[in-house]
Amino acid sequence: MRALVYGGPGQRSWTEIPDPRIQDPRDAVIRVDAVTICGTDLHILGGDVPEVTPGRVLGHEAVGTVVEVGAGVSGLAVDDRVLASCISACGVCRFCREGSYGQCLGGGGWILGHTVDGVQAQYARIPFADLSTYKLPSSVPNESAVLLADILPTSYEVGVLNGRVGPGDTVVVVGAGPIGLAAILGSRLYSPAHIIAIDKAESRLQAAKLFGADTTVMADQDPAAVVRSLTGGLGADVVMEAVGTPATFELCTSLVRPGGRVANIGVHGKPATLHLEDLWIRNVTITTGLVDTYSTPKLLDMLVAGQLDTGHMVTHRFALDDIMRAYDVFSRPAQTGALKVVLSR
Repeated sequence: MRALVYGGPGQRSWTEIPDPRIQDPRDAVIRVDAVTICGTDLHILGGDVPEVTPGRVLGHEAVGTVVEVGAGVSGLAVDDRVLASCISACGVCRFCREGSYGQCLGGGGWILGHTVDGVQAQYARIPFADLSTYKLPSSVPNESAVLLADILPTSYEVGVLNGRVGPGDTVVVVGAGPIGLAAILGSRLYSPAHIIAIDKAESRLQAAKLFGADTTVMADQDPAAVVRSLTGGLGADVVMEAVGTPATFELCTSLVRPGGRVANIGVHGKPATLHLEDLWIRNVTITTGLVDTYSTPKLLDMLVAGQLDTGHMVTHRFALDDIMRAYDVFSRPAQTGALKVVLSR
């Protein structure tokens, strides 16, 4: 089969590799029907995730059809259409028993496209298949379902829930890429008074308005002044970091009000300065997190019920064999206007 293989920082190839096979009784193998590219994949290619070694198949977001199941899989059958979650869960370790699947000690967590081969391929092995896949109703198209593999639960859990967004809050989202847009969408469920989006690309700020941002600000236009003007000089109740750079994290800590919350969602490959000389006295809460995907069933229910409008999220569509070109488009959003790209068989 063909797969997108990481060759080291800045190196990727769509190349022939052996087909995946069952390695553990709890495995399943899927035919990949739809897959997408994540900002985390770009961080990997930028050298920000050194645990990913050359030769690894990238990708952790897919919809597929089961073609083989291990002897220990009880909830899946051949021909089932499933969402492959970005998080795998053994289901029996301490963290899995607490619902913290991202911290799984039994061989799970974020492993697809990270420490085991991922799903940007024609076929993929899914470890712990009973707990790491979700059967999909026929009413949910592949293109919508694949957004539930990572960006929607990540933004909802690590951004909206960790940030404790509530009615009447002023929410700032720094970074209006797919994760930031999903954070805006999720925040709207909790009736905030204002949502402010900050980005350096005008096309992404326009997208932020479609997803529910009331105010958009270019990154070089003094975001702090805009936030102060909307909050009586106090600052935002909740600020979400959705980029993953030192500058954007430090911006977030400068925008939050005393007693407010900073929820870091972005993937960081470099250290950022934590200005405790300013923050120690302001009762600020800062959270970080890897998604656990405990919210995926609830988000799927909301998607089926029409409560999550993801129609503007996918901007580019490609055949799976065009994945090299898809990466080129996705990695240049300012030039291409790309938000989420979906590749289909």
